[in-house]
Amino acid sequence: MAMNRASFAKMLEPGLNTLFGLEYDQYPAEYAAVFASNTSQKAFEEDVLLSGFGSAPTKSEGSAISYDDAGQQWTARYQHETVALAFSITEEAEEDGQYGSIASRYTKALARSMASTKEIKAANVLNNATTANGGDGTTLLSQTHPTQNGNQSNTLATAADLSEVSLEAILIQIADMKDDRGLRIAAQGMQLVIPTAYTFVAERLLESQLRTGTADNDINAIKSGGYLPKGYHVMRRLTDADGFFVTTDVPDGLKMFQRSPMKKGMEGDFETGNVRYKVRERYSFGYTDWRGVFGSEGAA
Repeated sequence: MAMNRASFAKMLEPGLNTLFGLEYDQYPAEYAAVFASNTSQKAFEEDVLLSGFGSAPTKSEGSAISYDDAGQQWTARYQHETVALAFSITEEAEEDGQYGSIASRYTKALARSMASTKEIKAANVLNNATTANGGDGTTLLSQTHPTQNGNQSNTLATAADLSEVSLEAILIQIADMKDDRGLRIAAQGMQLVIPTAYTFVAERLLESQLRTGTADNDINAIKSGGYLPKGYHVMRRLTDADGFFVTTDVPDGLKMFQRSPMKKGMEGDFETGNVRYKVRERYSFGYTDWRGVFGSEGAA
């Protein structure tokens, strides 16, 4: 149904001081600091795990050499979604507006809605970190990621809120990480990703020169050692107020694919004079290698 003059009665009358509700400032794209951006030319994208070899055994004199097998394992799939929104306005409502084009105000509102949806879809990858299964058949945060060398974990054995102790435990886990065959890999934490509620906790943990909450003169080892070189990043659409995540430098962790960038369109109807405006884009968010992110769902 088209928005008509009854929807904007006050905008048809002179004398208003201001119109508000559509001109709020927006935060920069929060997902861009957490998800690696890629483009796609297909309906979906798939990443396949290739396993390497295990540790090389000792070969005794005169004995035959040992052979190992390698190959592909599980697949992570990114199914692109189409996100779109539109509105229609009557010719008369657009003509009679006393404060500039009504349609131009609402085309900006369309863009704002699309940006908000994109942030929500990105955050939901982390919001569902303990409920939605990934390519290996387990959730993003799990103590039982299956590998050819037994289960591996990217979360705390006992869920905990963000603190110096819990963050250090996560960083130690990252440093001890292994590949699918059980060989140690060189990896480190890169960035702490948090909901709004942890902003001040993160600032104290990562920016204080000395340890927080103690009268001792100990250094802040996380800061002095550069264990999180990208600091912390707030994602305001995270729904768990006491959960937190640490991204690592392992490639192919959190990813997004842009299948089609946002396109705007408009057309008028000859018979009614109504004008329709729409925006549309296609993309997907997800993760491939769970080693790209560690975290805790919090103690609550």
